[in-house]
Amino acid sequence: MAEKCRKRNSLQRRFTLLFAFVFSMLLILLLVGNSFFLESLYENRKVHVLEKAYMELDRILQQGEGFSKDFPTEAESQEGKETAASKYVRFLTEKENISIIVMDDSSDGVYTSSANPQSLIHRLSSYIFGKADEDTRKILNKGDNFTILKTKGENKETGYLEAWGYFSNNSTSFMMSMPLASLKEAVSFFNYLLLFLGGSILFFGTLAVYFTGRRVTRPLKELAKLSQKMSQLDFTARFQGSNLEEIEVLGESMNSLSQRLEDTIGDLKKANNELQSDIENKNLIDQKRQEFVANVSHELKTPIALIMGYAEGLGEGLCEDEESRAYYSSVIVDEAKRMNHMVKELMSLSAMEQGKDLPDFSLLDMAKLTKGVLSTMEILLKQEGISVEVDIPEGLFLWGDEFKVEEVLMNYLQNAIHHVGEPKQISIYTENRGQKTVEIHVRNTGNPIPEEDLPRVFEKFYKVDKAHSRSYGGSGLGLSIVKAIMDSHHQECGCKNTLTGVDFWFTLEKGETTKT
Repeated sequence: MAEKCRKRNSLQRRFTLLFAFVFSMLLILLLVGNSFFLESLYENRKVHVLEKAYMELDRILQQGEGFSKDFPTEAESQEGKETAASKYVRFLTEKENISIIVMDDSSDGVYTSSANPQSLIHRLSSYIFGKADEDTRKILNKGDNFTILKTKGENKETGYLEAWGYFSNNSTSFMMSMPLASLKEAVSFFNYLLLFLGGSILFFGTLAVYFTGRRVTRPLKELAKLSQKMSQLDFTARFQGSNLEEIEVLGESMNSLSQRLEDTIGDLKKANNELQSDIENKNLIDQKRQEFVANVSHELKTPIALIMGYAEGLGEGLCEDEESRAYYSSVIVDEAKRMNHMVKELMSLSAMEQGKDLPDFSLLDMAKLTKGVLSTMEILLKQEGISVEVDIPEGLFLWGDEFKVEEVLMNYLQNAIHHVGEPKQISIYTENRGQKTVEIHVRNTGNPIPEEDLPRVFEKFYKVDKAHSRSYGGSGLGLSIVKAIMDSHHQECGCKNTLTGVDFWFTLEKGETTKT
């Protein structure tokens, strides 16, 4: 329903409807104007032409030398003789289709441009003597010496615009007649043509606006989707570009904003973890310091005793042969390396527990990270004859510190390798915990952990099988480091027995979306 509403209110649809509405209103106004005003405008123009014709002929007569001089006879006209008055009359006849008759009472002279002068003389006489039918004519303009009126023809569909009266000398009368074509038929035809052309323009123009609008609104829709994802804290999407300069600038700004927000949220997560770690560690520093000293003292007692014992043996000459001295020396070196490794782990663990080594959050590609860890341990896995099965979705992105999450996975995998049993299989897979959290599991076949030891496997220096741990150099700190890393991420870790072995797991927060 929401999708349909968005489509109804889309910018492309609005542009198209707006164009169609505006052009339709314009077409309607043209049709209305043509139907109701064209005829009156046409008549007004013709009235103005008749007024101007009267004024011009009156001026010519006033400046002329008399009727006989201004208007040539029929014989003179045939000889090609023309005057200013006759030229102007010919112009009116050819250009404006006006039939003219001019009659001079003093000389009984007559000049006409009409092929049917008797009809003009008859109508002029009827006007002068008041015999014209009042029902068939309408006065449009009346001056001192002339009258312009509209008359109807015999079929009532056609008519004439006529002007009659006297020139300024009061001895020369005139009659001008201009036929009016049937405007109704002309208006009807023009309206039909206007509808055809306007409808065609409306149709093709609407299509052009629709497709042009789609070209403009497509990148805008992409920007809208991008902003929607950003509002959901998904900053992985990017605007792909547009050939419209203004939208391209906006898209680049959105991409820049998205990248900055992603960086800022990472910084805020880091700052939030720093604050939480400070609060949590404030009351635990003294207690952990005491536990740290006690555990270090206990764990260093055995290697120190071995080093001292073998060193004293060498000093007292108990090893006279070369082979024995080499053995004593190798034991001292091995124990020193063990102590050095343990000290480094203790320093790292202490820094994390005191909040000095906080995670640097970023989005991690979990499948890629797992492949990297497995590649570093490939030789050891082949030597032990262990098969590894990985089931992590491609494009699964989780929030975490890349190096610390690698260390967690490395510790789990080393622990699984050292305790694997037949058929020597290790599985790495993920499970969703709700909508925002993912569990990462490392499962191996082998003997289960005693139930009473399960709650303590993540304690510092705690070893379920101390003899086995010492055989491969285990210090008892690997799982403690895992616990410290997960605490610094404010996530969980744990282990459980399965039907075929042991399953260690830890959690991480999902990114807002998974990339494909």
